[in-house]
This record gives sequence, C-alpha cells and structure tokens, in this order.
Amino acid sequence: MMFQAGDVVETDFEGFLKLLRSKTRAFVSINDHEYYITHTDGYWRVQDCEALNDKGHFTDCSELVNTVCEVVELPWIAGKSLHDSFSGATVYEAVAA
Repeated sequence: MMFQAGDVVETDFEGFLKLLRSKTRAFVSINDHEYYITHTDGYWRVQDCEALNDKGHFTDCSELVNTVCEVVELPWIAGKSLHDSFSGATVYEAVAA
C-alpha cells in the first residue's frame, strides 16, 4: 500500500516518537525536502520522497535499523540526524494514497 502526506501534526520531538511507535510511519519536511519514515519488514528506514526508484517507489536514504530510537539518531541529513534537525521539521500524518 502506498502512503502520502496528510494533515500537519503539531508535536514536539517526544510526541513525534510516540506517533512513530503507534502509527509506524510519518512524513517530515526538512529544509523544503520531504522524507518518509517507516517501519516495514521488521526494520525502520528513512526514504527520500523526491527520489524514486525504477518501480516508482521512494528510495532509501538511511540504513535499515531495528528501533525507532536508532532511526531518529542516524546521520542522514547532511551529516545530521532527524533528532538534530527536528526543530526545523514539519511532521505530516501518513495516509493511504
């Protein structure tokens, strides 16, 4: 199932972690670039919504990790983590396309 960004979610970083744990997916916009954070096949990953693969799916821009805490601490945004960049992020609910 494909997902797209829905309504903006007003939250702090701890609330964002709760959202990811309960919904297992969200979109974030950082520096006018959109990313998709998701938990699939037992792993957490960040995908670049502006770079599609040959199947038309978002491409991975982080390594695969086991926990939500790991994925938010990975340095994948110009050497910074989502945690480091969160103050400038806009969070969106992930809704079925």
